[in-house]
Amino acid sequence: MKPSAPKLAAIGSAGFGAGGVSLASLAITPEEFASRRRQLMQMAGDDAVMLVAAAPERMRNADAAWPYRQDSDFHYLTGFPEPEAVLALLPGRQHGEAVLFCRERDPTHERWHGESIGTDRAVAEFGMDDAFPIEDIDDILPGMIEGRARVYCHFGSEPEFDARLLGWMRRLRQLRGGGVVPKEFVALGHLLHDLRLYKSRAELKLMRASASIAVDAHLAALQIAVSGRREYEVEAELLSVMRSRGAVSAFAPTVASGVNACVMHYQSNRAALRDGELLLIDAGAELDCYASDISRTFPIGGRYSREQRALYEVVLAAQLAAIDEVRPGHPFNAPHVAAVRVLAEGLCELGLLKGSADAAIADESYKRFFPAKTGHWLGMDVHDVGDYRVGGESRVLEPDMVLTVEPGLYIPPDDRSVAERWRGIGIRIEDDVAVTRDGNEVLTERMPKEAEAIEALLAAR
Repeated sequence: MKPSAPKLAAIGSAGFGAGGVSLASLAITPEEFASRRRQLMQMAGDDAVMLVAAAPERMRNADAAWPYRQDSDFHYLTGFPEPEAVLALLPGRQHGEAVLFCRERDPTHERWHGESIGTDRAVAEFGMDDAFPIEDIDDILPGMIEGRARVYCHFGSEPEFDARLLGWMRRLRQLRGGGVVPKEFVALGHLLHDLRLYKSRAELKLMRASASIAVDAHLAALQIAVSGRREYEVEAELLSVMRSRGAVSAFAPTVASGVNACVMHYQSNRAALRDGELLLIDAGAELDCYASDISRTFPIGGRYSREQRALYEVVLAAQLAAIDEVRPGHPFNAPHVAAVRVLAEGLCELGLLKGSADAAIADESYKRFFPAKTGHWLGMDVHDVGDYRVGGESRVLEPDMVLTVEPGLYIPPDDRSVAERWRGIGIRIEDDVAVTRDGNEVLTERMPKEAEAIEALLAAR
């Protein structure tokens, strides 16, 4: 009996996410942002100051800007969506510890660009203790920094902000009598990125919604991905569904047909789709700065060939073995180790590698066909922050961490060491997996991946 084909959910109205859930109901509360700030200040100590700048607007060409996307760390601590802003965290400050410098309301600016939030709403709606116009930061912030022992910030990410910070230090030194200038400058990521690695209930709720939107986008793309179409038409369908749900693309989608799937980060998305070839789609949605990341590989004509199916089953078995290793107490690299074992065994059984799986792993000959890692952290960034190794050892997985699991096989089209029938086949299967107290939760499990289910889905087009 054929598996029933999954249905594409009805596209919701603007302002609603997957399943008709209001985006407002998914929003992280001001209280949670305030809790994050307090936790970070406790970690830094009372004699520190933490400075985080909003992402600048970036120009695409001439006077056309790229769509604005807030800096992830700044968003994590504030939820504030505008550029030209700086957050100062000042533990123990009598007049308020969380101070935001931001654009003031300006009718002329707002006529061209829309309403700004302003300093009053920064306090009333975003939970800041105090707020000042960004134009006054050079006069106000140096006095706030004076007397602090350490400054935590991101050096090297935005040269313009680095220069302003050094200017504030010079101003302190020039004060009458000499200001007390901080003696240490510390990378903020050391503290902040460890916090971001553990997702709250609200964050996981957003990530489930982001994953659901990405699943709907993939299902819609499969419906139109037929021979004669172009890769960019499939990409357009992905983007259309994401935007209709109030999301944006978390990264430039990969839509790679035929031999293009053997290019790990294929981006051209211009080739024609042809029967007999596979189509690899790697795409994810971003909802309120939280990302998803899904890859699926399916036959454009509706059925896998014998060789495609054989390799696909190896990759699927590797992915299932890897997901089973995502659980508390296991090292981060355990899924990769499990996937490599299954991939090596499959490659040897199919004759693409000579000798034993043990030998292929030991001499790393499997990397000819799987040169990548099996996953990465996922969160506000697609390749999210957080150390992969602690004390020289692979980091131990803990509840509320989220990672991708994405083994693949990529047989180069010019590899004459294998029979021609295998060449040019590229396959990747990727899901988003949250670590739970007793195992894991696959956030993207609604997206089919068994070969029979995919063929049934394509047959129903």
